[in-house]
Amino acid sequence: MNEQKRQASVLQLIGRKFLNGLSSFGGTVILLGSTIRWSWRALWQRRKRKGHSALATQIVRFGVRSLGIVCLVQAFLGIILALQMAPALSPWGQQDKIANIIGVAGFRMLGPIFTAVVLSGFAGASIAAELGSMVVAEEIEALEAHALNPIRFLVVPRVVATFAMLLALTVIADLMISLGGYLTSLVVLGPRVSAMYWQRMQDQLRLRDFVSGLVMAGVFGLLISLIACHQGLRVRGGAEGVGRATTNTVVYSIVGIIAAACVFTAIFYVFGF
Repeated sequence: MNEQKRQASVLQLIGRKFLNGLSSFGGTVILLGSTIRWSWRALWQRRKRKGHSALATQIVRFGVRSLGIVCLVQAFLGIILALQMAPALSPWGQQDKIANIIGVAGFRMLGPIFTAVVLSGFAGASIAAELGSMVVAEEIEALEAHALNPIRFLVVPRVVATFAMLLALTVIADLMISLGGYLTSLVVLGPRVSAMYWQRMQDQLRLRDFVSGLVMAGVFGLLISLIACHQGLRVRGGAEGVGRATTNTVVYSIVGIIAAACVFTAIFYVFGF
């Protein structure tokens, strides 16, 4: 009897987790639709306020202030890649191919992914905590009482800013990964590797490598901002709920980023892109 109760409780827990995950996914999709609708109305209807000041504020928060940490992380990543590949390529005399590998790996995948992971903690957690605190303080209800839509005034600027800044930061991240690999080649691996570093990277890279990374970066930006906004707006339980929403935002964002990267990699592989 006890064993049956234990199995039943485990099944209930799994079912509850599954339903909660399904509810979160559905709520995020609905939020995406509302965000697109309000963005379209603000863009094309002249009577609607554009909210340029709110958008500029979020761009500074999520883009400009995270620039330093993104550059630092990506430069370290370039250094790590160069140092890790050098011993493996050395027995075949192929150390000069480090530039080719860093270029493809950085531009296509590592630049967008690591930038998104950094931004999930820098921007995602901030959005969830801020919106969650507003829910707890009943500021969202105050907006609605004044006939102001929270999606339009709170969600849209954050989603657009995160989307745009992740694209811009990914371009900078690609450059920093390349620079980190070049400095390692110049200082550690010697002139034979560093002399043709930029030329080999230029010969290896194609436009599709850059474009595929930007496509993934845009999707990552949408995932982070929508997950953060959804988790923040559904906060319940005071300060404890805010902390739970912040944690869930970072965890769900990282899982979503890796899952989306896997899907994009499979699609690009199938279509030869």
